[in-house]
Amino acid sequence: MSSTPQPRESGPQRIAKLLARAGVASRREIERMIAEGRIALNGEKLTTPATLLDNLQGVTVDGKPVQPAAATRLFRFYKPPATLTAAHDPKGRPTIYDRLPSGLPRLMPVGRLDFMTEGLLLLTNDGELKRQLELPKTGVVRTYRARAFGPVTQAQLEKLAEGITIDGIHYGSINANLERRTGRNCWIELSLTEGKNREVRNVLAHLGLQVSRLIRTAYGPLTLEGMEPGDADEVNPAEIEALRRSMK
Repeated sequence: MSSTPQPRESGPQRIAKLLARAGVASRREIERMIAEGRIALNGEKLTTPATLLDNLQGVTVDGKPVQPAAATRLFRFYKPPATLTAAHDPKGRPTIYDRLPSGLPRLMPVGRLDFMTEGLLLLTNDGELKRQLELPKTGVVRTYRARAFGPVTQAQLEKLAEGITIDGIHYGSINANLERRTGRNCWIELSLTEGKNREVRNVLAHLGLQVSRLIRTAYGPLTLEGMEPGDADEVNPAEIEALRRSMK
């Protein structure tokens, strides 16, 4: 049994946490919204995300009352390549919301996948769960398969378990295995817990490899099993609980 203290779910809580739990936005985004004067309590603009409240009664965002938090929902989505993990793009590129099936509730992506990276993207209505899943310290393992061009040995890949610093950015331990090779192309499976921006691509490029396809195949115990690009389905409560248990 883990001895990690569980977050308090009753009694006064920070408004940023309550609003994130209600799916308004991430905690960081809510802090920005408070600084912009967009969030009020009983008509008075709030000035700090540290405000403690028992509930969201009387809280408004852009003048509109906030609905109480709905039950936590989590969805798997097979993000196709050439889609942006964002609500909209000034350049007009397609986003995940252009590719998601219709009829879904308002959902926020858990982390991001690069424009050309495909595979498992989790989406939730619960900003607090989103935050917990994204934090490196919770240790949720992300698994990828990369198709790459160029020479590499299993010994080189195993050294990544020690961590590596590239251009002043330190990447933590990566478990990497050479799956198979066809000519100068190979498939590599990588598992990591940090998920820094373009981490897999940057590390493999540092090894002299050109990545031609990158797929995230798993996030914690959840996988792409049974999914095709553009598919989405809801994660059942037992699987959500298993995902919570996978966090440190």
